[in-house]
Amino acid sequence: MTTKTLYGGRLYWPDTLPDYTRYPSLAENKTVRVAVVGGGMSGVLCAHALAAAGIDTLLAERGEIAGGSSAANTGLLQFSNDIMLIDLMEQVGPGSAVDFYRACRGAVEQLEQLAARLRLDVGFRRTSSLYYASEEQDVPKLHREFEALFHNGFDVEFWEAERIAAHFPFRKAGAIVTHGDAEINPFRFVHGLADQAVRHGLAVYEHTGITSHVPGDGVHRLTTDTGVVIEAEHVVYAIGYEPEELRGNLIKAELHRSFALVTEPVANLGGWHKQWMMWETKRPYLYLRTTPDGRVIIGGLDEDIEAPALGAREIGRHTVRLMQELSALFPGLAAQPAYEWSATFGESRDGLPFIGPDPAMPGVYYCLGYGGNGTVYSMLASRLLLDMIRGEEPDPIAALIRLDRPSPARRLHA
Repeated sequence: MTTKTLYGGRLYWPDTLPDYTRYPSLAENKTVRVAVVGGGMSGVLCAHALAAAGIDTLLAERGEIAGGSSAANTGLLQFSNDIMLIDLMEQVGPGSAVDFYRACRGAVEQLEQLAARLRLDVGFRRTSSLYYASEEQDVPKLHREFEALFHNGFDVEFWEAERIAAHFPFRKAGAIVTHGDAEINPFRFVHGLADQAVRHGLAVYEHTGITSHVPGDGVHRLTTDTGVVIEAEHVVYAIGYEPEELRGNLIKAELHRSFALVTEPVANLGGWHKQWMMWETKRPYLYLRTTPDGRVIIGGLDEDIEAPALGAREIGRHTVRLMQELSALFPGLAAQPAYEWSATFGESRDGLPFIGPDPAMPGVYYCLGYGGNGTVYSMLASRLLLDMIRGEEPDPIAALIRLDRPSPARRLHA
C-alpha cells in the first residue's frame, strides 16, 4: 500500500510542541482485546476511552502520532455542523436531527473535560461562533436555522446587521451567534491524550503499518509491514483518508483539498469581538479563529481536487487570496502570514460521519469523522464504540451514522 500525502506546506501546530513523546515500532507478536489502527485524533480518542475503561488495547500508527491530518486540523470545536440543523431535519427527521446536534454539543463538553485532566496545556478555550450570512439572500434561511436551534434549547442569538457592525469592523446582513463552542490546539491535545492513555495501560506503536487483516473465529489477525502479527477480538479502524484497501472500499469519501494560514502574532486584535470564531453560509465556507499568542488562523478556498497542493507557488497563490479575505473583514489588522498549508479533507454524501460496526465483519468498527466537525465526531465515536465493544446498548444516534445507512443523492447546502 502507498501512503497518501495529506498536506503540503508548513504547519503551525507542530512548532507549538517541539519536544513530544516518540513511540517504538512493534517488534513482536501481540494478543490484545482491541487493536486500534490509526494514531490521529480519531484513533487516539478511541484508544484513550478504551484504555481508561480498563480494556487491553493496542494502537498501531504507520507514521507518527498526530502526524497526518491531525497536524493540519485548525482546532474549531462547534456543535453546529456543515449541514444545517433544518437541512438535517429534512434528511433524517426533526427528532433525530436534534438528537445529533445535542450529541455534538455534549461532545464539546466532553472534550473540555478531557482537556482539563491532561498534564499538557492543550489550548482549550470556551468561546462562541459568529455564523454570518455571506449574501443577503442567505438571511431568510439563516433565520429559519436560528429558530430551529433556539426552539430546541440551543444557546443562540440572532444578530442583525447593525449589531454586527457595532461589534466588528465589517457589516453582514445577519448572523447566528452560537454559544457553547470551543477551540483547541489539536496537535498538543492528541499527544497529551496519548501520553495519558499510556498511563492507563495503552500500548502505542509508531512506524507500524498494517498490511493485511484476516478475520477468524472471534479473532482478527493483523499483520504489520515487518511481518509481526497482532491478534485482537476487536479492531477499530481510524485511518481517515489513508489508503482504503483494508476497508475493501466499504466507504468512499469525497476527498477535496483546502487551504489555511496562520499569521505572525498581531499586536492589536481589539476590533475582533471577544475573539469569537467565525464562519459563513457560503459553501465552501471561509472560517477564522485566533490563537492564545494572538495569531489569526484563516482557512477555506476548498477545491474539488483530492491531492493537497504541494508547491510553494500554488500554496502562496491561495495564501494571497486568504489574506485578501482577512483584510476585507479586518481592514485595520496589520497581519503577516507565518505558516501556510494545503490539506486533504473528506466529506460524506450526507454530511455526517461514518461511525460503527462493519456490517459484514463482526468485531470490526470504524471511526471516520468526515467533515468540518471531525474532532467533535471523533469524540462521539470514542464513546459509541466503547459502548459497542462492551456490549452495551448503543446511543440512538448510532443509527444515523452507521456505515450501511441510506445515503441521499446529493448534499444539502445553504
